[in-house]
Amino acid sequence: MSVLPKNERKIAKETPRNFVIFGGTMHGKTYFADEFPNPLNLNTDGNAEMIETPSININNQRDSKGKITRSASDLLSEIILELETTNHTFETIVIDVIDDIVTMFEQEITEEHGVKSVGDISWGKGHQMLEMMVRVFVMRLKELSMKKQINILYLSRLTIIEENDVETYVPSLKLKWLNIVNGNSDYTILCRKVGKNYIRKVESKRKNYTRDKVDDERIASLLDTVIGAYDKSKKTSTDEAKKIVQQQEEAAKAQQEAARRARQQEAQQEQINAEEAPAEPKEDKPKTEPKQEPPKTEGPQPKVAGRPARISPQV
Repeated sequence: MSVLPKNERKIAKETPRNFVIFGGTMHGKTYFADEFPNPLNLNTDGNAEMIETPSININNQRDSKGKITRSASDLLSEIILELETTNHTFETIVIDVIDDIVTMFEQEITEEHGVKSVGDISWGKGHQMLEMMVRVFVMRLKELSMKKQINILYLSRLTIIEENDVETYVPSLKLKWLNIVNGNSDYTILCRKVGKNYIRKVESKRKNYTRDKVDDERIASLLDTVIGAYDKSKKTSTDEAKKIVQQQEEAAKAQQEAARRARQQEAQQEQINAEEAPAEPKEDKPKTEPKQEPPKTEGPQPKVAGRPARISPQV
């Protein structure tokens, strides 16, 4: 039996299942996640009992001495396995929040190896282990999404970057981990509260989704509430692309030049500081007292070889 598919085009299923949702505290990201069908919330802030959604507290469980007895990675692995192999009614898994999951993985590695940071493990093995744990976790969720048609939502907090009086909103998840999560997601959506209004806006997406090809009406309706969910990406002409590349190259050169000047100024300042620093006091050598001549005494003088002794005259 051939493993190759028929050489004919088919209707693609375009229902997005994997999302990164980020925003500030109380800006509506958890509320948005709760609107997805039949969610299970994997909660990292210990508030699982305070929300109505079925939820599980995710943490590194410890004994009375503070030693990890059941790691967050083991608990998550068991949850995913049960979701894969049992009959259940959950249709959405919410990771709330992914930032904390990575931190728990790092804690597990550092405590297992008795170090303060993964960077303290020789030959970069600590960083390799942490990256592998994050990748395996994300890939297992991606496989779960594909096999069971389950929605996966990665929630992250908000970081605001200010540059030239312009604010840019990005997930608080470190770029290295964000790239792994984004690489396995369909949409990245920003949730913001402006006044009394809650706004949902697409920051990036895997492709140009069209509503009529999303075969799950519940997901299509949720995306109706997100600005830019079905907007088509603007086609860039060759001339525009050249201008963009040129601007990026010029910006990169400017950054390199600024970095070079900063290093030069730092070196100059270090030299100035060294020149202005007070000289160390010289150690005073102990003064040697001059040799004292023995006092002259009256009376007979000792004989000197080859000369007769002189006798003082008697008065």
